[in-house]
Amino acid sequence: MLSALIGRQKKYAQTKTTQSKPEVPKGMYTKCPHCKKNIYVIDLIANIGVCTYCNGHLPISPSARISKLIDLDSFEEFDKEMKSANPLEFEGYEDKIETTMKKVEQNEAVITGKGRIGGIETVLAVMDSRFIMGSMGSVVGEKITRAIEYATAHELPIIIFSASGGARMQEGIISLMQMAKTSAALARHDEKGLLYISVLTNPTTGGVTASFAMLGDIIIAEPNALIGFAGPRVIEQTIRQKLPQGFQRSEFSLEHGMIDCIVERKDMRDSLYKLLKFHAKEGQDGEY
Repeated sequence: MLSALIGRQKKYAQTKTTQSKPEVPKGMYTKCPHCKKNIYVIDLIANIGVCTYCNGHLPISPSARISKLIDLDSFEEFDKEMKSANPLEFEGYEDKIETTMKKVEQNEAVITGKGRIGGIETVLAVMDSRFIMGSMGSVVGEKITRAIEYATAHELPIIIFSASGGARMQEGIISLMQMAKTSAALARHDEKGLLYISVLTNPTTGGVTASFAMLGDIIIAEPNALIGFAGPRVIEQTIRQKLPQGFQRSEFSLEHGMIDCIVERKDMRDSLYKLLKFHAKEGQDGEY
């Protein structure tokens, strides 16, 4: 009798615990890839995609980045409707493009345009690692080249935010050609004595690093960004040596003279404004 009563009490307690267990709505929290802690998504958005626990810089969309950099209502997007084709008839590529477009709600892995930072007009290109790892195909290369050429024709500075795994393998040699095309456009921009600021975010690798990302007059990086050509694991397997701690991260690159400075996301607009103002031509300096 007593054992039956205890059994009923345990069953009741278990049922009550199960029924009263709080359910966390899906999408309310996300895990930081750096410290592995759960972050309240609203706090993460308010902090421009920077972890509130460890200051880790998480990927953010180009639109979110642009909204924090550009003066209100001053951004004019270029080539918004451009979409990738399938020049090599790579199996499944078109479906992958369509699926990714719907997921991230944009047509390609870069947004380009012009706007003002503190009143100073500048051209901007912002890559998106969410779109097939920000890989550079023919459309990405074309959009960036057109943005550079616009800056050259109108004698404007250009800022490029890189976030990429490198060349897009589904487009083969056509993708690799974009390295030369973007670099040549930047050479013409440089011949006019115009400013190019390159901002490296996590990750900036492969063909993007080997072309326009490292050609900036001033090269800035976000904290702890992966910067390099091949990945650390590939390099270790090739040279059969253990790489130094922090190899290919922003801090290592700064220490070894590969970049000019590291700027946290919250300070990026102010830092870019100061650089633009310092290098502005007569009549281009704005008011912050």
